[in-house]
Amino acid sequence: MNRTASTCPSRLFSHRIAAIGRRGERQVFCSTMKIYLGFTVAGSRSTIEAAKKILSVLQSLGHEVLTSHLVSKDAWDADRSVAPQKIFARDMNWLARCDLFVAEVTGSSFGLGFETGYLLGATAKKTLLFFERAAEHRISLLLTGNTHPNCVLAPYSHLGELEELVRRHVPAAGLPAQSDRT
Repeated sequence: MNRTASTCPSRLFSHRIAAIGRRGERQVFCSTMKIYLGFTVAGSRSTIEAAKKILSVLQSLGHEVLTSHLVSKDAWDADRSVAPQKIFARDMNWLARCDLFVAEVTGSSFGLGFETGYLLGATAKKTLLFFERAAEHRISLLLTGNTHPNCVLAPYSHLGELEELVRRHVPAAGLPAQSDRT
């Protein structure tokens, strides 16, 4: 019986590669994504360990994270050593190139709000927003109340939940897509 793959396991995932399997069936695999990991540079960095965990899981899944530098200790100093116009151009380029926007928004900032709003308002790209459940009351309601169909909210209670949450929403590169029997 021929099998035709239909979707990758995550509702966020949109990149698929078709191939012919050993028995002549068409197989579809999730491809490596370019991911923009949003994390505040100027706001509260109290959830830096959560952002590092998200980064680690995304990389372990085989994806390219365009903004891995955001979790480094010197991110603020590094950004401030470059003209603001260059940072804007660089980040807008990364937003244009990314396949998926993933952000830890507990220490939300104007930058994270801008990036999320831009992607949801001006593109068809998917966004995945993680935040610490206990901090929800101090995060912008425009983030925690987001009902846009291309936005998934992923509240967590502790760091131990993050790996499973990331894996639930972002499939590994090279993972066979789910299939329907035809």
